[in-house]
Amino acid sequence: NSVAGHKASLPNTNIYAASKFAVTALTETMRLEFKTEGTKIKVTSISPGAVRTEILPEAMINSGIPLLEAEDIAEAVLYVVGTPPRVQVHELTIKPVCESF
Repeated sequence: NSVAGHKASLPNTNIYAASKFAVTALTETMRLEFKTEGTKIKVTSISPGAVRTEILPEAMINSGIPLLEAEDIAEAVLYVVGTPPRVQVHELTIKPVCESF
């Protein structure tokens, strides 16, 4: 997912933000359905801020805004899957220090 799926704060991202809000709704309804069915399936929405990847525009990379690295997200995923069966990490929002949105 993305932080854009929780707060629409960036202009010119209408379709992107809408798709991320949809992912937020999907993960929450899946979690509730699994809970209702009594399964032990855990659903976690991991929502990072801007991550330095090859799809990030060069202008954004060079803008000086703080960026996460892909390794930061990988470590978060390892944390979530490493929790005991009794633990449900519902939502994990990851932002770089001093991110403005």
